Amino acid sequence: MTPLYALSGTGFSYGSSRVLSSVSLEMSLGSLVALTGPNGAGKSTLLGIMAGLRQPYEGSCLFRGREVSAWKRAPFARSVSFVPQSLRLEFPFTAEQVVFMGRTPYAGGLFESPDDIAAARRAMDLTDVAAFAHRDFRSLSGGERQRVVLASALAQQPEVLLLDEPTTFLDLEHQLSIYKLLRRLANEGLLVVSVTHDLNLAAAFSDRVIALKAGRVEADASPSDALSPASIRRIFAVDAEWLPRSSGKGWIAYGE
Repeated sequence: MTPLYALSGTGFSYGSSRVLSSVSLEMSLGSLVALTGPNGAGKSTLLGIMAGLRQPYEGSCLFRGREVSAWKRAPFARSVSFVPQSLRLEFPFTAEQVVFMGRTPYAGGLFESPDDIAAARRAMDLTDVAAFAHRDFRSLSGGERQRVVLASALAQQPEVLLLDEPTTFLDLEHQLSIYKLLRRLANEGLLVVSVTHDLNLAAAFSDRVIALKAGRVEADASPSDALSPASIRRIFAVDAEWLPRSSGKGWIAYGE
């Protein structure tokens, strides 16, 4: 089966500082991929290349057989949705208006279509933001903002969801609810790629873990293999233990 994404020798530098080197990966629909690694490993840069936000890059990054850099913005945005770590807005948009911004790739007039309204309402229900739909986005807590931004991304009705640390500002209940939603979306056929520092969320919900270190892929395997004690020691310089669970997943306990 032809992969949705195919990266070959992909690299990126900020001026003279190389942050990503010779990354070669393939990703297909219907999976939840956790992208992890130490600070500065290149995770956000890799996600940005896949989202069409980091150019020019070295090597190749193909989406549906075409270089990401060659796609026109609107068709690409109808397929690929990106959720940043945070979003700042200087104008008084309501949370609902921010969600409707996700429908921009489909815009065909001055007013929202019935499809726009239905997609936005479903996205707001999925992310539990309907209760503060009419509040000023700037007045929301960090966690509430993050859920609104995720709702906006889902309103695009993408086939790929790229998320840069989506649970950073969330309490434990909403961390779990977001990852349960991401797991459900992957089961429904989306490709979900999520940057995370929480290895236990990666272990519990992902199909595949890609770990970067110093801009290179250090592990690319199932959670139990990519997050084995030896891998965690090599990548994060931390002692850990993999604790298997009856579900077939596992839990990571860190050493003293």
